[in-house]
Amino acid sequence: MKKMVIGGIILVVVLMAATFFIAGDAFQGDDYINALTMLGALAIISITIATALKYVNQIKNDTATGELADENWDGIGEYKNPIPSGWGLIFIGTIVWMFWYFFIGYPTNQFSQIGQYNEEVVENNAKFAKVWKNPSDETLVNIGESVFLVQCAPCHGVDAEGIDGKAQDLTHRLSKEQVLYTIKNGAQGHGYNAGAMPPMMATGADAEAIATYIAGGMKGEAPASFATCAGCHGADGKGMNGMAPNLAGYDNTLVSKVLEHGKKSSIGTMPSFKGRINETQTKALTKFINSIQAGE
Repeated sequence: MKKMVIGGIILVVVLMAATFFIAGDAFQGDDYINALTMLGALAIISITIATALKYVNQIKNDTATGELADENWDGIGEYKNPIPSGWGLIFIGTIVWMFWYFFIGYPTNQFSQIGQYNEEVVENNAKFAKVWKNPSDETLVNIGESVFLVQCAPCHGVDAEGIDGKAQDLTHRLSKEQVLYTIKNGAQGHGYNAGAMPPMMATGADAEAIATYIAGGMKGEAPASFATCAGCHGADGKGMNGMAPNLAGYDNTLVSKVLEHGKKSSIGTMPSFKGRINETQTKALTKFINSIQAGE
């Protein structure tokens, strides 16, 4: 046992010396916090090694005592020993500390930086909505441009053309390739009342005709196969008052759904902007995107 104690002391000294060697510069000056940290490290290391030595010694030298239980498993029985008093006190103390922490030490209904931030966001959004309660179209476009440059341009580019096709080109609604991809794979997770669009709603020449018609701005006579799409999107493709996505252009419902739920893209998944962009900013962003398409 003496050898184990000596070895434990040497280990404590080596660990503390290594800590001081690595972080010795932190102990220069008048900052007493680092000294307290070093003292805490000494206490933790010493208690850990002393506890380990205690139980190693017990494993080597102690013998089982107490009343043997009647039950056994393959001839192996257990003694009816009470739990260690130290373990029991620590267990009860942990429960007491839990209640103290939640209700006194750091109660959940008291001040927090996150709570303060959320309150300030709500307050500022209310002020913003009041100031821009009835903005003109020109004002909305200007606000939308500011929002776009901060939130959208990093992926879509400052010209909204998608940075070499790596993100959606917002100067056009949909390309033929995008329409064909959606017809083949379906679409879900956008939160429309019509529900998720299942895959393979059309194939072959029918899919080609639909994609060409939608990508061309839905001009002229719709192909017969478009009747499948019209069931949800409407004969004009504008989404039947928000029941499904607008295929003809970027309306406020489409923009708000994408901002709320995010969207998969070729460079990854666009995150949800829920809580980061308010209703007025969403309308402004819609106005700005449409102004780009209109060439204004």
